[in-house]
Amino acid sequence: MREAIAPKPPSFASLVQQFFTEYLVAQRAVSPRTVACYRDALMLFLDFSSRRLKKAPTSLQLNDIQPDLILAFLDHLERERHNAVRSRNLRLTALRAFLKFAGRRDVASLHVVERALAVPMKRFERPMLGFLTREEMLAVLGQPGDTWTSQRDHLLLAMLYNTGARVSEIIGVHVADVVLDGGACVHLHGKGRKQRSVPLWHTTVAEVRAWLRLNPTLRGEAPLLPNRDGQQPMSRSNVVQRLALAVARAAAHVPGILNKRVSPHTLRHTTAMHLLQSGVPFNVIALWLGHESPTTTHRYVEADLAMKEKALARLEAPDTTLHRFKATDSLMQFLEAL
Repeated sequence: MREAIAPKPPSFASLVQQFFTEYLVAQRAVSPRTVACYRDALMLFLDFSSRRLKKAPTSLQLNDIQPDLILAFLDHLERERHNAVRSRNLRLTALRAFLKFAGRRDVASLHVVERALAVPMKRFERPMLGFLTREEMLAVLGQPGDTWTSQRDHLLLAMLYNTGARVSEIIGVHVADVVLDGGACVHLHGKGRKQRSVPLWHTTVAEVRAWLRLNPTLRGEAPLLPNRDGQQPMSRSNVVQRLALAVARAAAHVPGILNKRVSPHTLRHTTAMHLLQSGVPFNVIALWLGHESPTTTHRYVEADLAMKEKALARLEAPDTTLHRFKATDSLMQFLEAL
């Protein structure tokens, strides 16, 4: 009998193509944004590897992806491209996902993949969450002006504060996503194509109604917050620009706000902190913000505790004299001396 001939393992180039077309798109059905993130990471890695190994990207093999190559790539991201540790770790996450897929398709290279997967994520210190006080937030909101742009900007800021939405979520809101009758809410399309509904305050509802009366052509799938031409949604940079103008105006009433770095995401943190400080349950805040992991929401609790510790530090402690404990046993003396 003839011996069965082992199938030829797929080439590195075909593995990369299958990873995107078969695994990410067809099997995982990830969002286009996730595909773009993974694509950028792989392109950066392949470009770096081809220059370092003096090979064309199509000539690379799984055996070439050694831990020292990955570490050199990650070092390159931080030192030469000036990526933050968080960005470095995201690139490594994408590379790991590809290697796990490749290891299942090319079992002969599994030992190489296992070694490459051993490269760890880099730990980093999370900065304290920045958020605005109630007074600062109200100053940023201000009052809607008489112009079309000022009324749109006021609704934009009111919606960001009410919902705690990400920029991508708020500029993606269509008129049809807003429910004004009965239990007023807005349907947000979040990360990973997840959807959630967030209730609206009666003041926000009144402002949305006034905005739609002012713009009767906005209906159905039209963006709730369009740019100046009234047809396309606002861009991220447009939102950042309009918020910066609002912060500059707010500084006349709360000068201290100029010492803070206020971004659209700061308003998201502000919503979460104000909900927490108002006694809203922890799990409700997680649902409100669309957090997949409770660890993310827990950061607001930590930030609030840090605030309380600072307040406590300003309070003079009682004058209490403590007596040092003296061990009476040799074993206890040994442990105490460690």
